[in-house]
Amino acid sequence: MTRRTLLGGLSAGAALAQTSNRDWSGKVPQRYPDPAIVEVDKRFKKYKLGNSVIERLATGFRWAEGPAWSATGRYLVFSDIPNDRQIRWSEDDGHISVIRKPAGYSNGNTFDWEGRFISCEHGNRRVVRYEHNGGLTVLADKFNGKPFNAPNDAVVHPDGGIWFTDPGYGSLMHYEGTKGDLLLKEAVYRLDPKSGQLQMVTDEIFKPNGLCFSPDYKKLYIADTGASHHEKAPREIKVWDLTADGKSLRNGKSFCSMGGGMADGIRADIDGNVWAGAGWVGDGYDGVQVFAPNGDLIGKILLPEICANLAFGGLKRNRLFMCGSQSLYSVYVETQGAHFC
Repeated sequence: MTRRTLLGGLSAGAALAQTSNRDWSGKVPQRYPDPAIVEVDKRFKKYKLGNSVIERLATGFRWAEGPAWSATGRYLVFSDIPNDRQIRWSEDDGHISVIRKPAGYSNGNTFDWEGRFISCEHGNRRVVRYEHNGGLTVLADKFNGKPFNAPNDAVVHPDGGIWFTDPGYGSLMHYEGTKGDLLLKEAVYRLDPKSGQLQMVTDEIFKPNGLCFSPDYKKLYIADTGASHHEKAPREIKVWDLTADGKSLRNGKSFCSMGGGMADGIRADIDGNVWAGAGWVGDGYDGVQVFAPNGDLIGKILLPEICANLAFGGLKRNRLFMCGSQSLYSVYVETQGAHFC
């Protein structure tokens, strides 16, 4: 038996006691291996470190969302939507600070290829970019003359195109935005970096939420959370092929089922696995679920809260940051995020 096998061989049955009843203060050491990191399929073994544990880095938020890693600044930015603020966690000393309030009830965040911060604002129904000089540029706030529902999450293609989802959650309540009518069909959009032209790339989904590209940027994955409001909506992550020019989608199909829960934010690693923030079920489900490139569930990272979104970061992009409703968590894994943010 190898050291890796020994450290990773604890049964999944021990995991449930390690979520709700666990001491998350960091004052009580957690024994290795962490039973809340669960190997569902042997393919997950290579990604699971026997001597890395899940850490709660901060708590006290109302709905933590949209983590984005700054490689140059060595910090994580994320949204606390109901509190209408953006939070920064600094890697050097774990310091937490408010970097922006108000923040337009921002949800998803990312950085573009020039290191500029991009944010989806629920409250203002728009996608914005914060410039290096401190200014703000409104990238998109309407389609065909109608305001967006409430942009949710965004990713950036190497050609500079900004892809974002618009399910409208921030306009369904005052708690996470400003309540108002949804005037557009829920859809996914692409903003061209040169022309500024906005195109709707798909509306073949009930409520498009988190999204990510495959490592080679030939596929786009989108989580459907339509089951929150539509009885017939499938609880799944869908996948499309990008066209040769990287500007449109084709061949949309189901990638994986989320069972009784739902996926929210998603990220791909360098091997093409999809890591999904998951929840709305409870112990044994809520946290992160990891799917192989063929859609098989291979692993879980169990948290005592719903995981809204996640991002790879750290010096080697091998640290997984997880926004778990009221808290921020992290764990080191033996893979790397496929993209810089």
